[in-house]
Amino acid sequence: MDLAYTEAEEEFRGRLREWLAAVLPGLTATPPPDDWPARRAYDTTWQRMLYDAGYAGLHWPVDAGGQGATPTQHLIFLEETERAGAPYVGANFVGLLHAGPTIAAEGTAGQRARWLPPVLRGEEIWCQGFSEPDAGSDLAALRTRAVRDGDDYVVTGQKIWTSHAEVADWCELLVRTDPDAPKHRGISWLAMPMDAPGITVRPLRTLAGSTEFAEVFLDEVRVPASCRVGAENDGWRVTMVTLSFERGTAFVGEVVACRRTLEALADEARRTGRWDDPVLRRRLGRLNAEFRALWRLTQANVSESQRTGGVPGVGGSVFKLRYSGLRQELYEAAAEVLGAADAFDLDRDEVLDRLSSLSYTIAAGTSQIQRDIVAERILGLPKGR
Repeated sequence: MDLAYTEAEEEFRGRLREWLAAVLPGLTATPPPDDWPARRAYDTTWQRMLYDAGYAGLHWPVDAGGQGATPTQHLIFLEETERAGAPYVGANFVGLLHAGPTIAAEGTAGQRARWLPPVLRGEEIWCQGFSEPDAGSDLAALRTRAVRDGDDYVVTGQKIWTSHAEVADWCELLVRTDPDAPKHRGISWLAMPMDAPGITVRPLRTLAGSTEFAEVFLDEVRVPASCRVGAENDGWRVTMVTLSFERGTAFVGEVVACRRTLEALADEARRTGRWDDPVLRRRLGRLNAEFRALWRLTQANVSESQRTGGVPGVGGSVFKLRYSGLRQELYEAAAEVLGAADAFDLDRDEVLDRLSSLSYTIAAGTSQIQRDIVAERILGLPKGR
């Protein structure tokens, strides 16, 4: 594992910084968080700018439409765009971070040619149809059925917490294609067009007032069999590829953002005199050390990914487990620095960040699930149940 950057990587960083400094001042104002059509337009416009500049799909393979950059260059890209205050991937995140990399790794040549270029150009948005009301954290307990009928699958069921379903063109969808098989083996991974007849989308309003999630009801929706990624009933293995991306590098930019927030809290504590409290200083110092360690863990995971062909390993679960808790601790410290009365007296984006931190021990696999993965797949411990 090499945690130092090469001269070529630092040159890449410099070019990226110059480009960001040139284009960011010309961006329009960020749209309101509840105006999803406007947010889609804003996010896809930024994605097109990245594409035109050669930064879209930076680490994707060249034969998948990407730039073939190393995972380390991708890490630099995430670090620098976050530090510069560039837009996040936003509504593009499922296509860019989950579905796209999965199709690049598991799809046929025709599937890669059809789906990946529109994602990279910001022309099509994807949502994620994994979770179900009765499955909870046991994703393999999903009940949504897909019955083969000629060249189509007929899909019936319900999904919940479907990210960006309101504005999505496609859905990465998990379905049960063999109800008699063991629950991990009778699953298939489909790409479902969101304009197909029989789809009903009902937005879910979160504690923060956002509707980025939705319930999706599927009533005999016909999905072409050509939209299946991987073999029939091999969807669980394909899903593990998807989840490795979701837990591998999808949160890297947010670690940089958390480190910036921590620096701002330390500055505020110095300004107000709270820095004189040794207990608070120790707390902020420990958080700083933990975020620095988490960044090193990110670099280690990227190094492993680079050695194994670009697909993150189970080390992503270690990262996701600690990051989820650490993000919550950061905003608890923010309340201590600012005081109870002023803890939420900030701009809307910061309030939303605080509220969203509560969901991180659930999203992308609960902390309990991550502990099972770490125990069984990394430490080699026997299954607990």
